[in-house]
Amino acid sequence: VFLGHDGVRDIEGNELPRLVYVSREKRLSFDHHKKAGAMNSLIRASAIISNAPYILNVDCDHYINNSKALREAMCFMMDPQGGKKICYVQFPQRFDGIDRHDRYSNRNVVFFDINMKGLDGIQGPIYVGTGCVFRRYALYGYDAPAKKKPPSKTCNCWPRWCCLCFGSRKKKNTSTKKEKKKVKHRDSSQIHALENIEEGLQGSTMEKSTNVTQMKLEKRFGQSPVFVASTLLENGGVPPKTSPASLLKEAIQVISCGYEDKTEWGKEVGWIYGSVTEDILTGFKMHCHGWRSVYCIPQRPAFKGSAPINLADRLHQVLRWALGSVEIFLSKHCPIWYGYGGGLKWLERFSYINSVVYPLTSIPLIVYCTLPAICLLTGKFIVPEISNYASIVFMALFISIAATGILEMQWGGVSIDDWWRNEQFWVIGGASSHLFALFQGLLKVLAGVDTNFTVTSKAADDGEFSELYIFKWTSLLIPPTTLLIINIVGVVVGVSDAINNGYDSWGPLFGRLFFALWVILHLYPFLKGLLGKQDRMPTIILVWSILLASILTLLWVRINPFVSRDGPVLEICGLNCDDT
Repeated sequence: VFLGHDGVRDIEGNELPRLVYVSREKRLSFDHHKKAGAMNSLIRASAIISNAPYILNVDCDHYINNSKALREAMCFMMDPQGGKKICYVQFPQRFDGIDRHDRYSNRNVVFFDINMKGLDGIQGPIYVGTGCVFRRYALYGYDAPAKKKPPSKTCNCWPRWCCLCFGSRKKKNTSTKKEKKKVKHRDSSQIHALENIEEGLQGSTMEKSTNVTQMKLEKRFGQSPVFVASTLLENGGVPPKTSPASLLKEAIQVISCGYEDKTEWGKEVGWIYGSVTEDILTGFKMHCHGWRSVYCIPQRPAFKGSAPINLADRLHQVLRWALGSVEIFLSKHCPIWYGYGGGLKWLERFSYINSVVYPLTSIPLIVYCTLPAICLLTGKFIVPEISNYASIVFMALFISIAATGILEMQWGGVSIDDWWRNEQFWVIGGASSHLFALFQGLLKVLAGVDTNFTVTSKAADDGEFSELYIFKWTSLLIPPTTLLIINIVGVVVGVSDAINNGYDSWGPLFGRLFFALWVILHLYPFLKGLLGKQDRMPTIILVWSILLASILTLLWVRINPFVSRDGPVLEICGLNCDDT
């Protein structure tokens, strides 16, 4: 650990980078806010020690795979044209320990190679929690610098009385002078505040405006004069007159558990609190302040991490992501109603809305996966006979969706196998993790029932996949397994009924059979687990799934919504109302 301005130097005389390990204070009476609180402590401690203008964020299970990645990020940050408005440079996540087939869609290539590329053309990609280079100034909750308008055409060559701008030139010059005067006053006040904080001046030696500025900064950033002074240095650096002992004392103060009380940390400054997916909230707040982000995809992956070991761990990971989205959806920071009047673009807002409402699709997805089996069991079909015009509209819509998917795969360089694995796991995750996250989020936000999450287990060896497809016990496996059993039973019942009723019943069966097989095909990993070794699928999952499938089937047969509720026909019963 190196402290102070003069660190250890290498054989060429260059100063080695400082390495500081931070262990923040935690107490039971204070909420430490998990990862978001840890990142905010690191921001403050690093500001005291080095105050570098740029910050690299990498999770503990990731490592640097490309030594030139930071240089590529700096090319965007230091761009003379638009670099000042960039708050962070996001790199895609790449993983080790995944087999060639990637049956659980751990690579998530559709999101990283299609969706994130599309967002890069709007206001930038969302922050995904790791593999990101930040501008420290943007993390402090400041607005992005205003874009300077190009100078308009002037007519200095004409007399004033014949000028078509009618005095607008004079107004423009006046407004420009006022703007320069305002900027100069703001800069001078910040410089005076910095000098006063460093020198410790009080009372009569400080102007009234400086007192107000200092109080606002301390209310925003906390009661550390050294840290407050560092926030005014947009280009980084530490005051030259500070000693290593004083820096260490201030660093210990800013990582104490009570430092953030009555400040804006976690609300407007740093990593934002209020969700287990603090990364989405943090990036969203930056975009609302007018900043833009950049998506950088070097030829050699910049960072690599470890993927979850098996399906149960993968579903728990997706559960945590979906739970965070539900928390944001039910909070004041929901992109549907938050951030209007700021710098967030409309298309970027739609992307954030999509990132928080997707767990709600689990309910119609469950219905979609259940109806094919119900139709096979009851012999009815949910879709009535449609006209030729409606068939043409349906086919046109289907072709347009397929064409869009093909173009996206071609543009993003995603193979059909990766796309299919993504679609497959979307159904698996939607029928399990997204559904559980929806109910857990409602309980947590509305009833105050906290649902603690655990860090996802990751693979330890790149070459071993022995545990990758082991089905460990988890309640998340019950809903998709139930859907799988219901559809398999429905297919068997439908085929048996067609065989018993003859050739004429095969025509209507094909439509119902196609939808049921389509659901089974999406749930193929569960089917593989059921048909594999006996220890692959725990007995309790099979028992609960079969029990739920039987209950749902009996309830549907008992309700039978396809039968008319008008009651019996009186003429068939032998009654005639006209005779009474």
